[in-house]
Amino acid sequence: MEEQERPRKLPKLDHNEETVQEVLGPAMTGAVVDGPADEPEAAIAQIGNEPLDISEFTVQKATTNESAPQDGAEAAAPTMSKNQLKKIRRAEALQQKRALQKAQKKDKLQEKKERRRAMFEEAKATGGEEAVKKLRETFKSTKAKHAKSTLLPLTFVMDCGYDDLMSDRERISLAGQLTRSYSDNSRAPYIAHMMFSSFDKKLKERFDTVLVTHKNWKRVRLMQEDFVHASELAKAQMKARGQLVGPFADQPDAKPEDGEIVYLSSDSENTLTELKPYSTYIVGALVDKNRHKAVCYNQAVAKGIKTAKLPIGQYIQMAHRPVLATNHVIEIMLQWLELRDWGKAFMKVIPTRKGGALKGEKPEAMQATDGGADEDAEDVDEQQAEVDQMKQMEDIEDMEEGSEDGNEEKA
Repeated sequence: MEEQERPRKLPKLDHNEETVQEVLGPAMTGAVVDGPADEPEAAIAQIGNEPLDISEFTVQKATTNESAPQDGAEAAAPTMSKNQLKKIRRAEALQQKRALQKAQKKDKLQEKKERRRAMFEEAKATGGEEAVKKLRETFKSTKAKHAKSTLLPLTFVMDCGYDDLMSDRERISLAGQLTRSYSDNSRAPYIAHMMFSSFDKKLKERFDTVLVTHKNWKRVRLMQEDFVHASELAKAQMKARGQLVGPFADQPDAKPEDGEIVYLSSDSENTLTELKPYSTYIVGALVDKNRHKAVCYNQAVAKGIKTAKLPIGQYIQMAHRPVLATNHVIEIMLQWLELRDWGKAFMKVIPTRKGGALKGEKPEAMQATDGGADEDAEDVDEQQAEVDQMKQMEDIEDMEEGSEDGNEEKA
């Protein structure tokens, strides 16, 4: 009886490939086996009355499937470097700061309007129309002040054809310098025609998306053509508009054909002694920390344009390199139109960090080292770029405010 109850021994199996596959199923390679996945019994092969434990194979399969990418799933996004994350955070902080400044300026403008309205009401109540008239004289609008500017037959062309040579940070700095150049020219007692040539690519994109106030600029032309084309357009423009007064008052017989086209470059061997009527002066709009040597000069020579440099060495002794920002060049020429003195013009414009002084005087910043001055200059340029970006918004708000000053007493 005992012999009958004893289980029969399992027969030996041949370890060939067909038998193994028949008993254990296909090899566990991570591939999906045809059949319903929610029936674990189908994955367990039995030998006689004993189930075969294949848990180790099942775990291996699950692990393999988890690590393998699913069909149609996107690959994991590459991790950003610390530098890239820092740039993104800086850009976000800059946008938040700009939005906050805009809101603050709007609130201040509203408060200013309310204060002036109250002042006009008080003046009318106490002194009548005579008091209102006197008060109005003290609040001359920005528009009325700008109306005193005199347009000369002179043109400044900003050559913006160096977009590919600048980094994003340098392009931001240049946009601020161009904005400052326009602002200085529009506010000066004697102003010139202004053109932006080769105005395209990423520089234009920044103006279209961030510095959108450039759409309200007056007496300036923005074009995609190069500075040669802009110079030709400037001849007809100066012939039609511009007065021979102020610095050109002693040249009443000047003719448009007597004008010249000059590309300003510190690498030129020629020196500019004076600004002439009906002339066009081209300034290279480039910020590169002097990385690209003589690029503006070579561009002018290749196009057959006369070159010249400002007479800095004749009037000023510099503690550092005499390379000026784009807006500084424009401001120096505007100061010369007003003062007719290069020395005074340089001293009014050149930053003190560059250690400029009239010949025979000791520069204030002579004790600074060259490397330290350049590092400080980079920090100042970055801060100034943010200030210049908001300058045009202030100008528009001042113009709107000024247009309402004459109607305050009617409120």
